[in-house]
Amino acid sequence: MGRPGIGMTGSDALKSVMQEWSTRQAPMEVAALAEAARKRHDGVAAVLFYGSCLRSSRVDEGIADLYLLVDDYHSAFGSRLKALMNRLLPPNVFYLEVPYAGKTLRAKYAVLTLGDFCAGVHQWFHSYLWGRFAQPSGLVYVRNEEIAVQVRDALILAVCTFVRRALPQAPETFTTRELWATGLSLSYRCELRSENPAAAVRLYDAAPDYYDAVTPEVLQASGLPVEALSTEGPARYRLRLPSWERRLNRYAWRLRQVQGKGLSVLRLLKALLTFENGLDYILWKIERHSGIRIEPSPALRRFPLLAVCVTFWRLFRKKAFR
Repeated sequence: MGRPGIGMTGSDALKSVMQEWSTRQAPMEVAALAEAARKRHDGVAAVLFYGSCLRSSRVDEGIADLYLLVDDYHSAFGSRLKALMNRLLPPNVFYLEVPYAGKTLRAKYAVLTLGDFCAGVHQWFHSYLWGRFAQPSGLVYVRNEEIAVQVRDALILAVCTFVRRALPQAPETFTTRELWATGLSLSYRCELRSENPAAAVRLYDAAPDYYDAVTPEVLQASGLPVEALSTEGPARYRLRLPSWERRLNRYAWRLRQVQGKGLSVLRLLKALLTFENGLDYILWKIERHSGIRIEPSPALRRFPLLAVCVTFWRLFRKKAFR
């Protein structure tokens, strides 16, 4: 598949915003983690940094989220099984620890080919990719400028896809904050998350300058009947859509929820094969966000797959997932 044309990847103003945000200097700790992850795999074309550590700028207090964009899976893994797993259920996710300045830095990183990433941010039905990368991210490493342009174009496509699919669920008149709160909450509901979807509005509040800069450009290119209203204070917009179109869009989001919950479980089960101490990671992640901890018995730990199934059932009964 060829690269999208300029009409699909936004205006010059949108390109400028994305370049400015994606090339912001990442903390040195993130650069160290990205370098360590790159050394594990051949053919890394780019590394993206995103998520909670980017928002907080405190890499030493959490697990940094990275995406490695590679040339092809076989070269990246040197394993036909891992390459096949990445093709069938993308992405593969790995855990990484790096000693740095007397501390231990931690990251989890996902692996996709550059081609799959560029296609996924606007072709995937599920919001797994475009829901993440419509949010701010940083380009920590890139092999050359041509690849940098491809990645930035993909990030613009992620924003456009997100807004186009979230808009019909926004109120008839809305602010930028209300639009993103609606879309991010919908995206949260499409994964097996322990956080309350209502917390998604904090993602907007972490980078309002970014969202306020990209939204007018994307709305203009959305193809939907959106009108900018003349008001004091935050910009407001009006969207006039027939009820059947909003209803059809709502059904699509419900289908994403069903699809996403199933895919989330499968990805967590797959993490048992790609993570060292994968069960402990899964339990830690759930406890971090929900405050609920379940400790499998030593006997159950001898059978990791069974342990995950039993533990998930117990957590579900305790309402750890939303």
